[in-house]
Amino acid sequence: MNDNNTFITKEGLERLEHELDDLRKNRRKEIANRIREAKELGDLSENAEYAEAKDEQAFNEGKIIELDYVIKNCQVIESGKVSDCVIVGSKVKISADGKEFEYTIIGSNEADPSNGLISNESPMGKAFLNKRVGDIAEVKLPQGDKHFKIESIE
Repeated sequence: MNDNNTFITKEGLERLEHELDDLRKNRRKEIANRIREAKELGDLSENAEYAEAKDEQAFNEGKIIELDYVIKNCQVIESGKVSDCVIVGSKVKISADGKEFEYTIIGSNEADPSNGLISNESPMGKAFLNKRVGDIAEVKLPQGDKHFKIESIE
């Protein structure tokens, strides 16, 4: 596996493809119309609407390039793939200080820690990768190192 890959779920890939399609088909047209309307207002050197629309166009094109790159270079996480160690796509039950937590290790594009989705590139995600049930994962945090026991892997 190439470490430079962006990991993404099938659903996440579909969302990115939909967003890219929308940016290309709809957003480009909207911005082009704004630029055309701003040009009709006259002097472009002092036309704030024109400058804003051009900035928005540049941002949109940058986002299109970024999404296109991610889609072409991502690795789709196989759902339901079972492993005896933590891999991207694993659901991990951990314990620390008498409390249990459950996280799913996913790619950074879909990370949402408040909903239990942590990036494979985050300190916790990196610490859990390749660990087995019963292993202790040490996570370096700003307030100090924290130790988590891997209770189960799905």
